Amino acid sequence: MVVLGPHRLELGEGPGYDPVTDLAWWFDIPAKRLFMRLIAAGETVVHDLPLAASAMAVTAQGRQLLLAEDGLYFRNPASGALDLHVALEADNPTLRSNDARVHPSGAFWISTMGWQAEEGAGSIYRYFRGKVEKLWDGITIPNAICFAPDGRTAYFTDTPTRRIQSVETDPTNGRVLAAPQDFITGLHWPDGAVTDAAGNLWVAMFGTGQVLGFAPDGRAIGEFQLPAANLTCPAFVGRDARQMLVTSAFHDMDHAARKQAPDAGATFILPLDFAGRFDPPVDIGR
Repeated sequence: MVVLGPHRLELGEGPGYDPVTDLAWWFDIPAKRLFMRLIAAGETVVHDLPLAASAMAVTAQGRQLLLAEDGLYFRNPASGALDLHVALEADNPTLRSNDARVHPSGAFWISTMGWQAEEGAGSIYRYFRGKVEKLWDGITIPNAICFAPDGRTAYFTDTPTRRIQSVETDPTNGRVLAAPQDFITGLHWPDGAVTDAAGNLWVAMFGTGQVLGFAPDGRAIGEFQLPAANLTCPAFVGRDARQMLVTSAFHDMDHAARKQAPDAGATFILPLDFAGRFDPPVDIGR
C-alpha cells in the first residue's frame, strides 16, 4: 500500500483513470480541488477549481468532462478553463454533485445530493449523446454507481439505506430496463464502488476502513483494510489495471480525532493480484 503524498482531503471523491494518457484523478469536493497524477511518473498536481466538482470522465475525442455542482463542463487540460456543456439543477444552490461512472455503452451516470445530505434531496441521472435523463429522485446520498462489464447490470446505493441495488440496463445505451432489486443488504454505509474484469463489485465502506469485494451473485469474496475509517471511492489505475486507488475523507472529524488518525483523508494505492477494468470514454454524440 502507498499513501499518495501529504494531502488530506475533507471529502475525497470521484477517482478515475485514463489508460491512454496514464492519468489518474480525484477530487476534494468542499475544497474545490482536482488532483491529477501520472501513475508511472508518480507526481501529483493539484488544481484549484472555481466551483465544487466530484467526478470526471474522458470522451472518445480525448476531452475531459467534469461533473460539478451545477452541471457537466468540458475542461481544457492545458488552461483548466471550464465550458458549461449541460446544466444540471443549476437553479438549486442547496445541491451538489456526487458519485458518477461511465456505463460500457458510453452513457455517463451522474448524481446529485444536498450539501447537508438532506433526506431525499438527491437524484441519479443518465447522460448520453448530449441529453440528460433523470432515472431516480428522492435519494439522500447516491453512491456505488458502477456496471457489469457486459453493460447488462448497473449497481447503485442510497448510502443510508445500507443496501446496494442492482438494475437491468441496455448494454447499447445504458437505459434502465427494469425496477431495481436488492443486491446486498445490511452493509455499513456503502460509498463508492467499481467492478473488476470478472464482474466482481468492490465497495468502499464509509466508517469501517474497508473495501469489500462481492461476486456477481452477491457472495463476499474479499476485503482490503486501510488506515482511514472513512473510505469514499475506489478506481482501478495503471495500464494493466492491477492497482486500486482509494479516496477517503476527514469529514466531520474534530481536531482530536484527526490527530489520532493521521491518514484520515489520505489517498491510497493498493497492488492487486487480480485484473480491474476501466471506464470507457463518454459518448457525447459528436
